[in-house]
Amino acid sequence: MAWYAYCVSEKQSFPELARHRKPVPLESVTGVGNSRVFLYPASDLAIIVSEYTASEALTQRSGMDHARVISECFQKSTVLPFRFGTVFQDDESLRKSIRSNQRQFASNLERLHGKTEMHLKVVVEDCCRELGVVPCSETVGRAYLSNLRETASRQRERQTRARAVSFQLHRMFAPLDEEVTCRVLENGKMLLDIAHLIDRKCVERYQNKYASTVPMMKECQLQLSGPWPPYHFVHRLTRSGQVAHPAAVSAPGTRSMESALATV
Repeated sequence: MAWYAYCVSEKQSFPELARHRKPVPLESVTGVGNSRVFLYPASDLAIIVSEYTASEALTQRSGMDHARVISECFQKSTVLPFRFGTVFQDDESLRKSIRSNQRQFASNLERLHGKTEMHLKVVVEDCCRELGVVPCSETVGRAYLSNLRETASRQRERQTRARAVSFQLHRMFAPLDEEVTCRVLENGKMLLDIAHLIDRKCVERYQNKYASTVPMMKECQLQLSGPWPPYHFVHRLTRSGQVAHPAAVSAPGTRSMESALATV
């Protein structure tokens, strides 16, 4: 039987696993394709899974279901999310992956215990917009070199502006950790995606701080979401791949648990 995997969690958070060594249904929670969700016990860990058939197509709705299961488990326990579409072909491949990564999972759960992620989207006016568009030259010589210098100068200006805003918000919110990405939008503005790791008990304080910060950041547009499972901080602990939110993709074959952990 193939297992669709949602996340790694703490066994102690689910009393129903205390007397069981086999998968136990997680009541009142449905998974991808309205499937039944199970708690798969593994020493001090609980792997959240559901039965999976290879013929089942994963859709955008499946991605929403995947994120919802992780979110519901996060209400009860610390979680290490799997990437959307992670499938283990049988019990043996699942157990093997658990055994080979057991110590690391336990350590990561301990480090993220009691923590949550808040997500800020910050739209900033492009500091180089008033300079106009640098013409693209296909010729060589002074014009070409001047174009390269101007482009590099503007890029440095944008990076400096982005760092300044990010640092200002870091001082205001004082998170335990953060992940920041920046890109230029088509309308000439910059978008900062900022993930802050904070204690779960400090969520209300963080939200109040956000409410008082918005009027102060008149040159920016801020949008807050969360609390979320610590998607952006799993990869720091597992040394896995890119940051990616759940999306409709084809289910892969069996893979190692470490490479399957989401950095959503």
